[in-house]
Amino acid sequence: MNDPSASLDQFISQLFSQPDMLRMGHGQRLADQNLGLGWLYYGLARILRPRCAVVIGSYRGFAPSVIARALLDNDEGGEVHFVDPSLADGFWSEPAAVSRHFTGLGTPNIRHHRYTTQAFVETDAYAGLDDIGLLMVDGLHTAEQARFDYQAFLPKLSSEAITLFHDSTTRRMSTFYGEDKAYEHNVCDFMDRIRQDTSMEIFTLAVASGVSLVRGYPVNPDRIFAPFKTNGHAHDT
Repeated sequence: MNDPSASLDQFISQLFSQPDMLRMGHGQRLADQNLGLGWLYYGLARILRPRCAVVIGSYRGFAPSVIARALLDNDEGGEVHFVDPSLADGFWSEPAAVSRHFTGLGTPNIRHHRYTTQAFVETDAYAGLDDIGLLMVDGLHTAEQARFDYQAFLPKLSSEAITLFHDSTTRRMSTFYGEDKAYEHNVCDFMDRIRQDTSMEIFTLAVASGVSLVRGYPVNPDRIFAPFKTNGHAHDT
């Protein structure tokens, strides 16, 4: 079992001992213990030194764990709030199992909230969040859900915060929730909208499933946050 005092190499070895941590388009590679885009998540968390980070959606906790490890290495008491309703399967459904999972990775500083973003914004836990320095949007990969997630947390971001949008570069069909619930990945449409706002900074890395870094506050929020047409889904992975 890993622990917070283990080296970064030990942490990566423990992380990659679970095959599912090599999935979901972050560019990871077992052969050379390469975190892929995870290096970016880790580096940003080390550079920005947030006391609070939020990750929306994760299949098995790769991004929350990497960010949480960085916050532990900062030695400033930082925590990751991880929002995922466990709709893909039951992996995040049992609090004790979730706690064991993250403790086993050496990242006990993750607080899991089993909600969709739509439900989470109604909770006391959401109300208590403030000064979020790093936000990762990786839930349902639609422009509409990404828009909702970002709008929900934008008022709670610190002035220097960066938001990461995963799966942000390509449009494709996904059957992640089953053949009968196929939907289109189109977060890229929301990124195109953000690019049109001159007050926003955006930088995209077309690596693996792609990630976009966004900073700033929209000069035209009515346009940025106008709802997109949806196919009926409204949840996070």
